Amino acid sequence: MKTKLSKLIDVKSLVTLLLTAVFCVLAVRGTVSAEQFLTVFTVVISFYFGTQYEKHKGGED
Repeated sequence: MKTKLSKLIDVKSLVTLLLTAVFCVLAVRGTVSAEQFLTVFTVVISFYFGTQYEKHKGGED
């Protein structure tokens, strides 16, 4: 349990969660359009999961 929590609290995870929260607030306020939100959110999430996939893939080889 502690290892999962410590992995969640690394810099990439915190930045991803914070950026997601900020863009959600901006989208609700109407500061950014839905298209802008979707573009940024897709890039951030793709990067996050891509790096996680590469990390796990590299550990198995």
